[in-house]
Amino acid sequence: MPIRNIATLAIAIFLGLLSVVLVRSYLNTTARSGGAPVVAFDTTPVVVAAQTVARGEVLQPGLLKVVDFPKNSVPAGTFRGISQLAGSGTDQPMALHAIVANEPILSDAISGANGKHTLAVAIGDGMRAVSLRSNDVAGVGGFVLPGDRVDVMLTRAAANQPNDAVTQVLAENVLVLGVDQSSNDAANTPVVARSITVEVTPSQAQTISLGETVGSLSLALRHTADGAALTRHTTTVADLNTSAPVKRSAQSELRVTRGVESSVYRVSGGAAK
Repeated sequence: MPIRNIATLAIAIFLGLLSVVLVRSYLNTTARSGGAPVVAFDTTPVVVAAQTVARGEVLQPGLLKVVDFPKNSVPAGTFRGISQLAGSGTDQPMALHAIVANEPILSDAISGANGKHTLAVAIGDGMRAVSLRSNDVAGVGGFVLPGDRVDVMLTRAAANQPNDAVTQVLAENVLVLGVDQSSNDAANTPVVARSITVEVTPSQAQTISLGETVGSLSLALRHTADGAALTRHTTTVADLNTSAPVKRSAQSELRVTRGVESSVYRVSGGAAK
């Protein structure tokens, strides 16, 4: 091989090695100087869904987990520990809408003591909430409050007797869920409401809704401890004429005044004595 070609190849190899050395030196210098600075930030624990939670599902501890969130990026209404979501009975938190895995649990997305209070989660299994129009008379003078129990009655014209009336009990011993837009069962101040919401069966809900269109609904407030069943469910006008006759005394007195003088006569059998 000619010396000229050997010299050219040697120079090329030398320049290649020099390039490798310079690039490696540059990379090492950049790494030591922190060319891509690592940002340090504070974190805070946040409760998230460990798996997808369906709407209406109770948030059991096994469905939750705790992860670290950047402190400045934590959404409002989150929880720091799973124990904050513990509950019992009707206070157990329930998902108000579907929550996907790893989504933070927010207070507005759940029911319960630490969550959002909605009437829908207060209704018993298989029951319905139905509202009926109210006033100072139908609503027992405003003394019906959430948590009370009432009988719902309908007064309407009797069938085939438009001049007669009948009162029927449509639902008895039902729970009052709300008065107007309030469902606070700790309320203790009477208020005349425009509507009262009660918890009834699906069949009773249909009956009450129909009853409002054919007559007048009213409520009878029960004592807190009174759960007895009613013995009469229908009352007609004829039932009002069952009072006992007034007993008259065999003798009565008749006072006659003439001028300044008064005389008293005893009357027996229609004759004065």
